[in-house]
Amino acid sequence: MTVVSLVSALTRDELEARLYEAEETLRAIREGEIDAVVIKGGAIEQVFTLEGGGQSYRTFMEAMDIGAAAFDAEGQLLYANQALCTLLDRPADELSGQALLGMLDAVNQTTFRRLLTQALKERQSSEIHVRVGHIERSFLLTGAPIDFGIVSGVAITFTDISEREQIAAAKESERLARSVLASANEAVIVCDRSGRVTHINAAAERICAEAPIGKPFEQAIELTFADASELMSGSDIVAMAAGGTPVQGLEAAVKTSAVDVTDVMISAAPLIVSGDRTQGCVVTLINLSQRKAAERRQALLMGELDHRVKNTLAMVLAISARTASHERTIEDFQKSFSGRIQALAATHTLLSNASWENLQIKDVLRVELAPYATLSSGRITMEGLDISVDSKTAVSLGLVFHELTTNAVKYGALSTRSGKLSVRRIGLLDDGALQIEWEERDGPLVTPPTASGFGQTLISRSLGSGPNGGTRLEYRPSGVVCQIVIPKYGHFLS
Repeated sequence: MTVVSLVSALTRDELEARLYEAEETLRAIREGEIDAVVIKGGAIEQVFTLEGGGQSYRTFMEAMDIGAAAFDAEGQLLYANQALCTLLDRPADELSGQALLGMLDAVNQTTFRRLLTQALKERQSSEIHVRVGHIERSFLLTGAPIDFGIVSGVAITFTDISEREQIAAAKESERLARSVLASANEAVIVCDRSGRVTHINAAAERICAEAPIGKPFEQAIELTFADASELMSGSDIVAMAAGGTPVQGLEAAVKTSAVDVTDVMISAAPLIVSGDRTQGCVVTLINLSQRKAAERRQALLMGELDHRVKNTLAMVLAISARTASHERTIEDFQKSFSGRIQALAATHTLLSNASWENLQIKDVLRVELAPYATLSSGRITMEGLDISVDSKTAVSLGLVFHELTTNAVKYGALSTRSGKLSVRRIGLLDDGALQIEWEERDGPLVTPPTASGFGQTLISRSLGSGPNGGTRLEYRPSGVVCQIVIPKYGHFLS
C-alpha cells in the first residue's frame, strides 16, 4: 500500500534524493495507484485513506457527486472524475493536461489560473462560465491544497450553479419587468391567451373595474368605439393580439370606475416570453382626454368664429346699404362707411386681444376717441366705466361711441378747444339695466338737426329699444346728451 503524507519541510538534498520518488508518485496518480491523500486549507489537515488496489484514488474521486479534478502545481490536470466529464460533456482523455483551460475564454482562463495559484496555499473559491455545446454553464469552483507524497497540487470541485443563476436572472428579469410596468405613464394591462387579466400597472388600476386580475378583459375595462359602433369590442382586440396580430392606435372611450368617460388610444401586441409561442397579449391605453378636450374647444371656437364672421358680414352689408341711402356723394359715402367699418374693426381688435371676454366699456370708448383726443388733455373724463360687457354689446357700444364721437368732432364739444366731454355711469335701473351718460358741454351752441341721418338711427337701434335697453339722444343748446341703457342679462357684469 502506498501512503501519501504531508511533507512540511524538506532540505534541498532531501528533495533531490526523493526526485525519483516524486516521479513515481506522479505516475502512480495518473494510473490510479494512490489510495490516500492529505487535504490542506481547513482548520486541520484531512487525511483520506482509501483501500483497494490501483483503483483506490479513482474510487475516491468518483465517489463525489459533484465534478472534481486534481491538478499539479504547474496547473496540469492529473485526474477528472466522471461527474466533471459529464458536466463538461467531454470524455476523460480530452481533459488531460491544459485541455480544460482551452475550453475557457481569456477572462475565465485568468480566473481559473488565479484560483490554481491561490489554492496552492489556502482554500479559495471563484466562479467561471464555460460554453458547453450551445449552453453557457456557470460553475462555482472551490480549490484547496493537496499533497501527493512529496508533490503539492490543488484539488478543485466544480459545482454547477447554472440553474441557480438562471433562477436569479429570471427573478431579476421579472423584477425589472414589474418596475418598467409600474413606472409606465400609460395604462398597461397584460392578458393571458384566454383574454383574462394577469397583470396591470398603477395607471391601469385607475380606469379598471375593481379587482381586475383574473377577470376577462371586457369585464375589467369597459370600452366603446365611436367609429366602430357595436362591431368592435375590447375582447376582439385582445383576441387578435393574443392570436399574434398586433393592433395599433385605435381611439376608444373608457367608462371608468368613477363613472367618468376617458378618451384613450388603445394598442395591443402579442406577448411572446420565449420561442415563437404567444403567451397572451399586452394592452396599452394612452389617455387622450386633454387632446380631445382641446379638439372640442377648437371645434367650438371654429363654430363661434364662423358664426361671428357671418354676423359681422351681415352687419357690414347693412351699414353699407344704410350709409349709401343717406349720403349724397360717393366721397361722403366712402368717408362715412370707412369710418364705421374702422370703428367695427377697432372693437373687434379689442375683443380679439381680450380673447372675446372681459372687455370693459372704458376700453371701447377709449379706442373710438383716440384719433381725436386723449384722456390726458383734460377735456374728456370717464367715471365708473370699468364694467365688463359681452362681445355683442361691445360691438354695439363701439358703433354708438363712433357715431357720437364723429358728431362731436364735426359739430359738438370736440370741434372746439374749449369743449368738454364726460362719459359716466349713472347707475342701475329698477330692471337691473345699466345706464351711462354721454354729455358734451362748453362747445358751440347746439341746434337739433332738421333731418335724421343714419348715424342717429344706428345710435338708437344698436342697443335695442324699450325699457330693457336703448339710447335717448338730446340736442341741448349746451351740448349733446345721450342716455345709454344696456340690458342686464348677459350683456354686462356689474
